[in-house]
Amino acid sequence: MAPTEKITINDIARRTGLSKGTVDRVLHNRGEVSKKSYAKVMEVIQELGYEPNVYASLLAKGGSQLVAVLIPSHEPGSFWELAASGIEKAAEGPGTLGIRIELFEYDQYDIDSFRDACSRVLEARPAGVVVAPLFQEETLAFTGKLKGQGIPYVFIDSKPESDDSNLAYFGMPLYKSGYLCADQLTAGQENVTNVLMVRVRRDRLQQSDPTINRRAGFMDYMLEHSPECTLGNLFITPNDPNGTYFKLDSWFQEHPDVKHVVMFNSRIHLIVPWLEDHPDPERRVVGFDNLAANLDALRRGTVTSLIAQHPDEQVRLAVETLAEYILLKKLPPRKDNFMHMDILTRYNVEYY
Repeated sequence: MAPTEKITINDIARRTGLSKGTVDRVLHNRGEVSKKSYAKVMEVIQELGYEPNVYASLLAKGGSQLVAVLIPSHEPGSFWELAASGIEKAAEGPGTLGIRIELFEYDQYDIDSFRDACSRVLEARPAGVVVAPLFQEETLAFTGKLKGQGIPYVFIDSKPESDDSNLAYFGMPLYKSGYLCADQLTAGQENVTNVLMVRVRRDRLQQSDPTINRRAGFMDYMLEHSPECTLGNLFITPNDPNGTYFKLDSWFQEHPDVKHVVMFNSRIHLIVPWLEDHPDPERRVVGFDNLAANLDALRRGTVTSLIAQHPDEQVRLAVETLAEYILLKKLPPRKDNFMHMDILTRYNVEYY
């Protein structure tokens, strides 16, 4: 049967040798069906080349089911604004027919805000949840409740290493991204003796540290290739540009010979004003993510390179994966879905 033809319950029943009633129960997740019969139906669905826009209308007859997307609140031009745009892309695709998507936001610097958002998600009784897990311990407490209620969940951007019950993960391989970052910062240079790691001061309880695995990869690379290198830490506050400028001023007055600067999150643009007021042709600066402000700094040569990803694609794929599981009980082919890491410089940024 050509994949473009409309496929009916009769077609599936004929191919499987099962009754239309059994096929209907599998497709609509109604009533008990033996594992053998369920497997037969799902196998035939794959063989017939079902596309979501062919069968989602059948699956949605009982009404839409909620997929909750739990991510930090965001400002225009931020990483999480890019991520949130993936919700619209998922909603426009045929694979989420029968699925209602709702955004639940939290303050990424306030653990109580995250707890409140988790409570609101649970009160909404979702069929599935997409989680951006910035607060590791609280995330584990939350996903433990989801698991207890039989609610599937997918991680995006980062994931707690101790959680093995998630349906899938979509994001960079964090450790490898840190390793790549160190290579971009120091490759081809001998005797790298000092590197400044600019880090964002996060929640007051210091429980939110989404770049910990990325930093681990970075530091392992440096230990292997430049074991004598000293790694300095400077913490800045995102909403305090004057304070950031002053801290950079003070740090570089004490360490005037440092030529390598790195940030492991999407906020490299926060230090650009100081860098551009204190130009140094020998300085190398590496950051992450294709935010507009980061790309502008890359074009001007203030930032040497960016390691970019597509957070909108992470969200879109996470929602579609949950939709297929909720509607069809279809497991993703892989649990860890590592996204590509794009290396951008001033010479290729215009084509990205």
